[in-house]
Amino acid sequence: MSLGQISRTLCDAVDSLHFSAPVTHVYNPLVYARACHDAYLERFGQGTKQVVMLGMNPGPWGMAQTGVPFGEVAAVRDWMGISEVVAPPRQEHPKRKVQGLDCPRSEVSGRRLWGWARDRFGSPEIFFERFFVVNYCPLSFMEEGGKNRTPDKLPAVEQRPLFSACDAALVATIDLLDPEWVIGVGAFAEAKARKVLGDRGVQIGRVLHPSPASPLANRGWAERAEQELQALGVL
Repeated sequence: MSLGQISRTLCDAVDSLHFSAPVTHVYNPLVYARACHDAYLERFGQGTKQVVMLGMNPGPWGMAQTGVPFGEVAAVRDWMGISEVVAPPRQEHPKRKVQGLDCPRSEVSGRRLWGWARDRFGSPEIFFERFFVVNYCPLSFMEEGGKNRTPDKLPAVEQRPLFSACDAALVATIDLLDPEWVIGVGAFAEAKARKVLGDRGVQIGRVLHPSPASPLANRGWAERAEQELQALGVL
C-alpha cells in the first residue's frame, strides 16, 4: 500500500463522520486540496525514512489551505515547489475562506517548522531524504465564530470513530516508511504515537509545538527543537 492509498482510505473513513455543536464546519483537505496533497506524497514520501514528525491536525492557514501538513503557503509553494490548484471545500466558513496557494495569511506553526527544515537542511530533497511530516488527523474543525477546535476537545463519542480511522492510517504509514523515530510535534501527537505505535519497535520522542500560543515557542522555536532533537539522538 502506498502513502496515497493510505491517505485515500483515511479520507473516505473520516469524510462521512458527523460532528455536533460547537463545531459548525469541518474541512477535509484530503478532498478539496487532493492535488497538492498527492504532489507532496509523491514528491517527498518515497522510500523509507529515518524520522517521521507527527502533527495533530490541519491549521486554518496551513494544511487547510494547501493540503500539506503544517503547510504554510510560502513554504509549500516556494520551497517545496508545489503549485497545484486547490478547490473550495463543500461547506465553507465565511471567516475561514480557502484560497489555496493564493492565501495571503501565513500559519506561524508551519512557518517555524518548515523554516527550520529549510535553514537546517537547505533543499527539500536533503530534508526529505531522512525526514517526513504527517498529521495524525486530516480534519480541521471550526466553531460558528471561526474559532479553531482541536480534535482532543471533541466529545468522546465523536472521537472514537475519528481516532480509530486515524490510528489505522498512522500504523499503515509507519509500517510503510519504517522509521527509526516518530517525533510528536507537541504533547497530543506524542501521546497518540505512544498509544498506537508502542509495540512496533519504533523510538518515540517529542519536540515543542511551534504554535504562537506557546510562550516557549515564541522565544526561539527552531533553536529549542534543534536542542530537543539533538538530546534524543535524532540529529
